[in-house]
Amino acid sequence: MSAKTSDAVEMRAALVRLRRGTGLPVAFGGLAAGSGQLRIGELSGAATHALRGLAVAAGNGLGGKTLSLARACAVSDYHGSRHISHEYDSAVAAEGLRSVLAVPVVVRRRVRGVLYGALRTAQPLGDRVLNAAMAAARDVEQALLARDEAQALLPAATAPAAEGSGAWEEVREAHGALRALAPRIVDPALRAELMAVCGRLASATAPAGRESDVTLTPRETDVLTWVATGATNAVAAQRLGLRPETVKGYLRSAMRKLGARTRGEAVVVARRSGLLP
Repeated sequence: MSAKTSDAVEMRAALVRLRRGTGLPVAFGGLAAGSGQLRIGELSGAATHALRGLAVAAGNGLGGKTLSLARACAVSDYHGSRHISHEYDSAVAAEGLRSVLAVPVVVRRRVRGVLYGALRTAQPLGDRVLNAAMAAARDVEQALLARDEAQALLPAATAPAAEGSGAWEEVREAHGALRALAPRIVDPALRAELMAVCGRLASATAPAGRESDVTLTPRETDVLTWVATGATNAVAAQRLGLRPETVKGYLRSAMRKLGARTRGEAVVVARRSGLLP
């Protein structure tokens, strides 16, 4: 799946969350296209296509103001507001929007896009609505960050490791990071690609033709992957978003299935069985 299509998946999911969280009937948004501009690419709840494809320049209109200031902005009556410029009034009027808010999507201090929510009546939008919209933007930020990290790791994970060097340790670290990132990826195609790469890495060290008769759950594999890098239960818990006690439980279960008495033995058996790289 292309980055453009993946962006659309992330944005559509965010707009659904924004409408659900705020109760606003209309949501739309887009990711930055570079050169201080964003393009509205996704609509949710819209009655027309007037806003689709609209190019918003930094500083212009409500979204452009949000893009340039990197902070949430709102107006209770778009057409009468003196706090924004009015280059896009015709498109907003065609959709019948009055109260509008815009929140930035910021990744590594750079505005990557803007989410909008709107009413067709002129009234103030309270803090509850603004906070819910910002939460939807944070979700997009985390998804984009996870995708960026995953795409940066893929080349290292798929490159052949040089025998007798530290390259395999780098591959194993990439394997663990990819497994930790996969659940955070909204795009199902990219998530499936990450898990396929992880599967190929795990089987790379298994003896040819040998299939493991042990089946670990995804979480057991995740935990054992981090244990294999030398991580403590606390570090593994932090990377996987779990409690240390939960990690300990998954590790015990994996060791029991593998017939291992120690953490190190469990890693060795898992690698020989093609469950870990």
